[in-house]
Amino acid sequence: MSGPILPANGPAEPERGDAARNRAAILVAARELVAQCGAAALTMDAVAFRAGLGKGTVFRRFGSRAGLMLALLDQSEREFQQAFMFGPPPLGPGAPARERLMAFGRARLAFMDVHGEVERARDLSAAIHFGSAAARLQHTHLEMLLRDGGVPGDARALAYYLAAGFDAGRVAFLLETGEFTHEQLAAGWEQLVDNVLPPLSE
Repeated sequence: MSGPILPANGPAEPERGDAARNRAAILVAARELVAQCGAAALTMDAVAFRAGLGKGTVFRRFGSRAGLMLALLDQSEREFQQAFMFGPPPLGPGAPARERLMAFGRARLAFMDVHGEVERARDLSAAIHFGSAAARLQHTHLEMLLRDGGVPGDARALAYYLAAGFDAGRVAFLLETGEFTHEQLAAGWEQLVDNVLPPLSE
């Protein structure tokens, strides 16, 4: 993989100065609303009011609330991609596949702690949610590590099953109801990796 894959909405066309400023102001306002009041408070009216812009401007820049949610996650997803593709080991290259898989699970769960509420609130169709470039890149990365780790069977299918463990709604439910702690989920991921990969040679 030569570089991070762009999010589902693809590369942005060059923006005029005023359009770029409006876009930045909208994203700042949206992040502030989510941080202060939760993702449920992120409405197009509230964002427009906080940014000091008309609601029509917000819709022109992002199309819909789901589009705005995607934009909020975009930079964070890019940073996560950079970390597991080019960052230091064990999350990045240079560590054995088993260690990288375990580090990926812990890092993704930490990502969900910070961004899970926004991800759950995107209200996207399954095709957009699971077919996005970011989701496909993570699946490809998991599949590659499984193959590097010598997993028997269908690494592509196993990667999908592993990725399902990071569903934002499921993770939030387990943590909010007290069914599991963050550390228990991370330890469970590591146990799953150990069970899926061939035993380490003595």
